[in-house]
This record gives sequence, structure tokens and C-alpha cells, in this order.
Amino acid sequence: MSVSNDVMKKETEGKRWVIGAVVFVVLAIIGLFWAKWNPYFHKAFTAASTHFIGNSIISGTAATAEAPSWSAAWHFSVTYFLAIWKAFIVAILLGSLLQVLIPQNWVARVLGKTTYGSTFVAGVSALPGMMCTCCSAPLVVGLRKQQSSVSAAIAFWFGNTALNPAVLVFMFFVLGWKFMLLRLIFGIILVFGLSYLIGKMVRNEEEANAIIERTQKAAPLEQGQDRHFFIRWFSAISKLALTLIPAYILSVLVLGALRAWFFPALGGTVWGNSIITVIGFAIVGTLFVIPTAGEIPIIQTFMKFGLGGGPASALLIVLPVISLPSALMVRRALAWRTLGLLGLGVAILGIIAGLIGMVFIA
Repeated sequence: MSVSNDVMKKETEGKRWVIGAVVFVVLAIIGLFWAKWNPYFHKAFTAASTHFIGNSIISGTAATAEAPSWSAAWHFSVTYFLAIWKAFIVAILLGSLLQVLIPQNWVARVLGKTTYGSTFVAGVSALPGMMCTCCSAPLVVGLRKQQSSVSAAIAFWFGNTALNPAVLVFMFFVLGWKFMLLRLIFGIILVFGLSYLIGKMVRNEEEANAIIERTQKAAPLEQGQDRHFFIRWFSAISKLALTLIPAYILSVLVLGALRAWFFPALGGTVWGNSIITVIGFAIVGTLFVIPTAGEIPIIQTFMKFGLGGGPASALLIVLPVISLPSALMVRRALAWRTLGLLGLGVAILGIIAGLIGMVFIA
């Protein structure tokens, strides 16, 4: 009798997880359609007809941004959050639901391995999301809590940003095919190369092991399933909000206030297309935060005022992929050493792209 009860219990549990997975997918489709797919569909026609998708979030239509001040911080932050609020709401909801609707052993089986297959699947599965680096952060946290590997979590994170198919379309119409091709090539390297390499580098490190142990204790495993769904969901979403949002808002304010220092006016052929400028923009662009596709009007505006193809190419790669705010958001899911290696890797690839841009992009 006990064996029969155990079998029935497992069957019931399996059906519940299947229903939960279906609900998660349906909610993801609805949320992404509202926040991403529908707006970007219409935006693609705008890009094709006008070769313009908006003003630079850094400087508007001017060559330089506002001087550092509270006003500059506020104006930037309002513009930024108005651009990302829909996607951020969807990301918080999906990041929390991932922890209560999708079984941890499912995620671990598909994305928890250290083989290249988990990295590849995570990178490909990120493409429909099309989120910015900060909006995809809650999902990265959710994946790690559900025992994805480090490399898979990074591939999913970078796949949302570096290989965003809508951004590639916008880029083709606004900046031209050379920029689009450069982004595609380096996006593939970032998503399917750098993520796997960093995952291998930190796999046996004490920091990475500590992260795994901590997420195992925190994740809603079977022993927590006796609690009501809404209690578990409220717990997951509360933890995400409390650990992600305060540092996120503060860091965006600081970067917005100081953006004039990060991106000074660099006209002419000397500084506007120099190796020093490429290196400098690769570094600050890695730290800075932008909404999805924000790099396109930034580059378009800066090039109008004399920025060369080299620094523009560096910004093309580094601006969307990672930022200081997004690093702070995933700090409990990825070790600081991992984040440091990621930032270094992104900056180096940005420099390489900038050197290529100096030669091939006018």
C-alpha cells in the first residue's frame, strides 16, 4: 500500500510540475509580447523608414551630457526607467516564478552541467527574451538558485543582450551592415565562447562552490513544497526585490550623474578615432548602463559629432552586455571573481572590436 501511495504521490507531483512549467511558458510569452515583441515589431518599421530610433540617453542630441549634478542623475534615471520598466516588471515576475514553477532538478539536468551543451542551450534560449543586462539579471539569479551552471547562467545573461535579434535589425537600418555584422560576430563569441571559458575557469574555485552551496540551501526544493504556492512565490519575489532593486536604483543614479565624465566630447581625427579612446570607451562602456538598443542612438549621436569608427565599435560591444548595476544585481548568484573576469573579458573584446573598427568602419 505504501509503495502504491508513493507512486501516486510522484505522479501527482509530476503533473503539478508539468502544469507549472506550462503556466510559466504562457506567462513568459504574454509578458514578452507586452514588453518586447510587440513594441519592437513596430520599432523595426520606424528604424527602416527613418534610420532613427531615438535620442542618445547619454547626451540627447548634444555632443556632451549634462555636467555632473543631482539634476543630471535624476534626468538620466527617469529616462532610463521609463525605457525599461515594462521589461523589469516581467523579469522580476519570471525570475521569481522560475523558482517556484520549474523543478530544480529539471534546470540542473538541462542547464546545470559543465559541458558545452548546457552553455549552448542557455544562450539559444535567451534569444527570445531580448532584455537589457539589468532586466535579465533577475532571471540569471533565478537560474542559479535552480542550480544552473555558471557558464549557462552567463550565456543566458549575455544572450539577451549581445545577440538580441531586434537590436541587430535596428542596427542594420540605423548604423549599417558593418556595425551589425561586427556585433553579430562578437555577440557569438561573448555568448558561446566567453561564457563557457569563464565557467571553466571558476568551476573548481572555492568561491563558485560556496555560491552553489548557498543556492542549494536557499532554493525551494521539495521540502518546501508543502507551503502554499502564493507563500512560496511571495517569498521568492520579495527576496529578489529586496536584494536587487536598492543597489540597482542607487548605481543608476550615480552613473547618470557622472556620465559627462565617462563620455567627454571627442571630435576630430586625433582623439575621435585613437587607440587611447578605444581603450577608454571600452572600459567605461563596460561599467555604464543603458536600456535595450540604447547603444544605437548613442553611437549615432557621437559619430555625428566626430567620434570615429574605432571607439564606436568598442561601445557597440561593451555597452549592452554588462554594467555596474547589473553586476551588483547578480552579486549573490555569481562570485565577484567571476564578475571581474566577465568585465575584463568584455572590455578586452571591446578593445579588439574597436581596433577592427578603426580599420574597416569610417
